[in-house]
Amino acid sequence: MSLVDSLMVSLLGLIVVFLMLCLLCILIKVLSVIVRFILPQMDTLEASTIKRTSIENVPTYRITSGRAEVLDDGCSAGELHLLGVDEKTAAMVMAIVSDECQIPLSELQFKTIKAID
Repeated sequence: MSLVDSLMVSLLGLIVVFLMLCLLCILIKVLSVIVRFILPQMDTLEASTIKRTSIENVPTYRITSGRAEVLDDGCSAGELHLLGVDEKTAAMVMAIVSDECQIPLSELQFKTIKAID
């Protein structure tokens, strides 16, 4: 195989790969439009079914020597072990997880919060 033939085969391979990527991009955009058309009220449905917790429903914790225990609220799920994390950071992590997951803090069960260095 000569140098010109090798370059032509390489160029043809690059063209095929580029065309397939363009076709895949177009297919993804078409599917995105179809999904948006089929499920237009999905965002409003999710927002109406999510239950938010109020500040009164959040349990109070006492943290001693790296362990947290619930002072009040009968829905304790056990102990929380803090490894290299202070109480304020642990509280922020729990609040962020609760907010991002859209699950009330009283329904979450944290076993360990560990700092990663």
